[in-house]
Amino acid sequence: MLVRLLRVRLAVMNGVATMAGYLLFPGNREMVAAWLACCGVGLLAAGGSALNQVMERDLDRLMERTRLRPLPQGELSVAAATGIAAVLVSAGIMLLLKAGGVLPAVLGSAALVWYLGVYTPLKRRTGLALPIGALCGAVPPLIGWCVAGGSPGDPRIMVLSGVLFLWQMPHFWLVQRRHRQDYPADAAFLPSLPGNGEQLSPLFGLWLLALLAAALLLPAFGLLNGPAALCYPILPLVLIPLVLLRRERALRGVLNLFPLLLTMTILWEAGF
Repeated sequence: MLVRLLRVRLAVMNGVATMAGYLLFPGNREMVAAWLACCGVGLLAAGGSALNQVMERDLDRLMERTRLRPLPQGELSVAAATGIAAVLVSAGIMLLLKAGGVLPAVLGSAALVWYLGVYTPLKRRTGLALPIGALCGAVPPLIGWCVAGGSPGDPRIMVLSGVLFLWQMPHFWLVQRRHRQDYPADAAFLPSLPGNGEQLSPLFGLWLLALLAAALLLPAFGLLNGPAALCYPILPLVLIPLVLLRRERALRGVLNLFPLLLTMTILWEAGF
C-alpha cells in the first residue's frame, strides 16, 4: 500500500538524480552529505506523491492505471495519507538542511510547492502544464550540486538539469500514447499528445532532437571525461534509429532507462 502511495521507484529516481548532481561537482566529496541529500530529496518526492494522490483522488478513480492506488481503493483515508506526507516532507527538509544548509532545503521546498500548487491543478486545464511540471524534475541534480558546494547558476549543472527537463516530455508523451484510452474524454492532457495515430508527430521528433543535443553537451562542458566520455554518446544516439524504425516500444524502454543509465555513467566518471 505504501509503495503505491509513495511511488517509491519515482522517489528513488529523484534521489539518484540528486546524487548525480553531487558527484558532478569537482573537488573533495563528503559522502555523508551526499547520502543525506539523496534521502532528503527522496523523502520529499515520496511525500509529494502522497499529497498529489490526495488532490487527484477523484481522477484516479476513473483511470484503469491509477484506480488501484490506496485512496481510490479505500485502503487509506485522506487524513492518514496527508499525515504520512507531512511526516515525510518534514523529514526531507530536515535532511537537506543537515546536508547543505538553507539553499538545498529552499530548492527542495520550492520544487514541491511548484509541483503541488502549480503543476497539479494546472494539468486539468491545459497541456502546457507538462513543460511547467517538468521543471520540478530538473531540480534534484541542482540540489545535489549545491550540497557539494556548487553555485546554482553554474552552466555545468544547468546542462544536466536541462537534460532531465527535456527528457521528461518525450517520456511522458509515450506514456500518454500507451494509456490514451485510459484518460477521461475531457482530460486537458490529450490535446498536447503528439501523434494520436500510428505515427509520432514532428513535435515529438523535435523535442527528442533537443534532448540529444543537450545530452551531448555533457562531454563538451567537461562533465564527462576519459572512457566515460567516449562511451556516453552511445546512450543518446541509440534513440535515433528507434525513432526512424518506429520501434515505439523499444524507444519507450530506452527513455525509461535514460536517467538511470546517465547516472551510472556519472558514477563511472566519479570512480564508483
